[in-house]
Amino acid sequence: MPRRLLALTQGDPAGIGPELALAAWRQREERAIPPFAYLGDSATLSARAEGLGLSVPLRSVGWDEAETCFGTALPVIELDNRAQAQAGLPDPANAAGVIEAIERGVEAVEAGQAAALVTNPIAKSVLYAAGFQHPGHTEFLAELAGRGRNTTPRPVMMIWSEELAVIPVTIHIPLEAVPEQLTTELIVETGRIAAADLQRRFGVVRPRLALCGLNPHAGEGGALGKQDAAVVAPAIEQLRALGIEASGPYPADTLFHARARAGYDVALGMYHDQALIPIKTIAFDEGVNVTLGLPFIRTSPDHGTAFDIAGKGIARPDSLCAALRLAARMAAAERGEKA
Repeated sequence: MPRRLLALTQGDPAGIGPELALAAWRQREERAIPPFAYLGDSATLSARAEGLGLSVPLRSVGWDEAETCFGTALPVIELDNRAQAQAGLPDPANAAGVIEAIERGVEAVEAGQAAALVTNPIAKSVLYAAGFQHPGHTEFLAELAGRGRNTTPRPVMMIWSEELAVIPVTIHIPLEAVPEQLTTELIVETGRIAAADLQRRFGVVRPRLALCGLNPHAGEGGALGKQDAAVVAPAIEQLRALGIEASGPYPADTLFHARARAGYDVALGMYHDQALIPIKTIAFDEGVNVTLGLPFIRTSPDHGTAFDIAGKGIARPDSLCAALRLAARMAAAERGEKA
């Protein structure tokens, strides 16, 4: 029988990750949460539950026991690097545990001990203070995925909800740098990776990609910018030549209403806010960050560590619950099961 257990990392233990895991387990029946094992520290998790007045049974287990005990206790895969975390007080001393949880989560999915990886939010500034050398969470996962392989995979960030899925082609760069870094090759590679994962892990037989124009009105025939004709349109032609159903470039201001959304499976925005503003408007609490292009499934809540509200009992678990459900759905599709 295929493994259906998910690996959930603790994220930064001073953030809201621990209490989101507690909330997800408590709501496992009403929200149809698939079984997951928490990679973290049961003492810190227990202290957070006590501080919030929650009664959550915890059980320190190995991977083989985690799925069977999920119905009666939250299974914890104990880390070697134990946290000394107080809610809302980030500490570089916890960086080793944050990194260990990610590494062991990747090891678990690659070894078949877990079906997919779900990561709680980390604080890059905290990791940088402890000497972390990677640009971010996703780049670290890509490097881990590349170990023992000839090449490091190129990850693609997709933000997904039931109503809308979007991909920013360029991500965390200044707006003024976008025209220079946006190339036909980058758009084609992003679209190719997106189409492959939509087929393999979402069960979409023929993915439909809608591409935004970079400029207002998709350049207005060149009057408002040349990039849409010179960069984006050739990428669409190349994607079509690969057998991918790609269309555009469309004016971004007309691409995200309900009728337009019915015509595609994912929209590719040319820069960060062009893609993320629509989905955060439509599905702010339920959006899921999905990393495409990796040899394993990875999802994450579409929010940060929220140190300012950690330990106060007001953090909403909606996005984590959606990330857990989507990871299970993607794993089922990859196994060829009906999602």
